[in-house]
Amino acid sequence: MQMGNLTAFILFLYFFSLHQSLAAAAATTYNVLDLGAKPDGATDSTAALSRAWSAACASNKPTTIYVPRGRFLLRNVHFRGPCRNKAITVRIDGTLVAPANFNAIGKSGNWLLFEGADGVSVRGGTLDAQGPALWECKKSRGKDCPSGATTLGMTKSKNMEIIGLTSLNSQMFHIVINGCENVKLQGVRVSASGNSPNTDGIHVQLSTGVTILSTKISTGDDCVSIGPGTKNLWIENVTCGPGHGISIGSLGKDYEEAGVENVTVRSVNFKNTQNGLRIKTWGRPSKGFVRGVVFQHALMTNVQNPIVIDQNYCPNNNNCPGQVSGVKISDVSYEDIQGTSATEVAVKFDCSKANPCERIRLENVKLSYKNRRAEASCSNAAGSVSGLIEPTSCLY
Repeated sequence: MQMGNLTAFILFLYFFSLHQSLAAAAATTYNVLDLGAKPDGATDSTAALSRAWSAACASNKPTTIYVPRGRFLLRNVHFRGPCRNKAITVRIDGTLVAPANFNAIGKSGNWLLFEGADGVSVRGGTLDAQGPALWECKKSRGKDCPSGATTLGMTKSKNMEIIGLTSLNSQMFHIVINGCENVKLQGVRVSASGNSPNTDGIHVQLSTGVTILSTKISTGDDCVSIGPGTKNLWIENVTCGPGHGISIGSLGKDYEEAGVENVTVRSVNFKNTQNGLRIKTWGRPSKGFVRGVVFQHALMTNVQNPIVIDQNYCPNNNNCPGQVSGVKISDVSYEDIQGTSATEVAVKFDCSKANPCERIRLENVKLSYKNRRAEASCSNAAGSVSGLIEPTSCLY
């Protein structure tokens, strides 16, 4: 080798080695096994995961919390921020499992909660909340049972990613995003029995910039529920069923309530669900609103209520009989909605007498019932149609 080439080669090795050393120094991994966790599904590993979070949160370097294969028993874990570190990855190859006794976490509100976090990424893994025992308790004993815990909560957090996570058998809601900014969920799978109570798949409220992509949800309540104060929400390529569909609401329970705006739901497949695309508001006074919503490219298979706006929601006729909804619904588009309804009325707009729905738009909607054209029902709803519309529109 010539002297010039040898010198260049030596310099290459030196800088390569230096780069590797700097990379190693720039990143830290905390394996929960090294902190006392046991992958046997029986040993309480809560303290180990909490220690890993505390160390990662305090670090000034990109950090990974690693949960290897196995089943790790956890009680409630609170991942509290703000952190010095804004590049924390929680990588899960195993399963985090809740205690078999539902009272251990069922009175707490959340099983796993991120609060005040910034720049956290959760990748892979399974969360098994062991909900069936609580569901059975609620069925047989009713109010004598705890309400149950949300499996994964995010509150007052931003720049979060949940990628490739599976949530099984939540006691109540599977994933709740509350008061957050810039949250992305992708490749998430949610699974619970179709008769499991209050097990919403993903609930979003008081949050902006939430994206839900390529997700499969099978549960006993709404696949995605959209609460007050949700803005700039994008949902795409989601499979829903069993479940209650994708619901904006219920809204208007409180008079002073933030509105919902700029929501896009596209390329969603509903199968054997109670509802498809639903907006639901209480029949009572409210300052709330829904506007700027686009429902696009949805396929319905045996869905009881494929398209529905219900502004007369009043469960058990309690605190709202005879009142009308104050929530104002406007600028809602339904584009390329196809498939089959399990009931004769496939499109139902039951809007408020005091605040009629305005600028409802239908474009290329084709829904059938038992191999014939379905029906539509409208009350206090105005808008426009274009393209092929079946059932015939009743908008005025």
